Amino acid sequence: MKNYGIILASGTGSRCQNNIPKQFIKIGNRTILEHTIDIFEKNQEIDDIIVVIAPEYKSLAEKILRENNYKKITKLLNGGETRKESSYIGIHSIEDNDANVLIHDCARPFITQKIILDCIDSLKKYDAAVVAIPSTDTILEVENNIIKNVPKRVNLKLAQTPQCFKLSLIKRAHELAKGNQDFTDDCGLVIKYNLADIHIIEGSTENIKITYPNDIYLAERILELRKNNDNIE
Repeated sequence: MKNYGIILASGTGSRCQNNIPKQFIKIGNRTILEHTIDIFEKNQEIDDIIVVIAPEYKSLAEKILRENNYKKITKLLNGGETRKESSYIGIHSIEDNDANVLIHDCARPFITQKIILDCIDSLKKYDAAVVAIPSTDTILEVENNIIKNVPKRVNLKLAQTPQCFKLSLIKRAHELAKGNQDFTDDCGLVIKYNLADIHIIEGSTENIKITYPNDIYLAERILELRKNNDNIE
């Protein structure tokens, strides 16, 4: 069974306050897009990589991919207006009847080889899985700027990516959710339609999502530490 990595890179990155989408911002002389693809490209269990990009930046992405001569990238697709649409496009570009799919946010360039391998291993036992870490902060449930509930922190996790699925399962989830935009990730679709239990895979505090300008500084420090420790496993 093939293992596909779908890298979602079609966001505009407006919160990062840059004149280009964050996936094209350079960290250590390489773009975030390159850092993220590199990890999947080097993973021994990933067979194919599909990149979903904003249409207006497709030519720039093509240039970057050519310069790197990636071997595993099989498709560079135009993304949709939402993350859900871009995920749908990536998933439905796979023609296999059965496969494992790891859907990853390009803005998380510090995913490790271990996380990817753990994701693939989990799909040998489960139909769906997601990477997550414990919440170190108290989470407040708020309505109209008033606290309504303070859930027990022990029961809370902070979701990361990849989100991992059997291809047939996540395709069905997206088909059921056509026309419904009230979702921010693929796990939400599976839960909404009660299609499968979702297994938790241990993530990493370094697997940050670059969202705000300060995250660029943090990313530079993580990259520096990784180079010094020669640690991208």
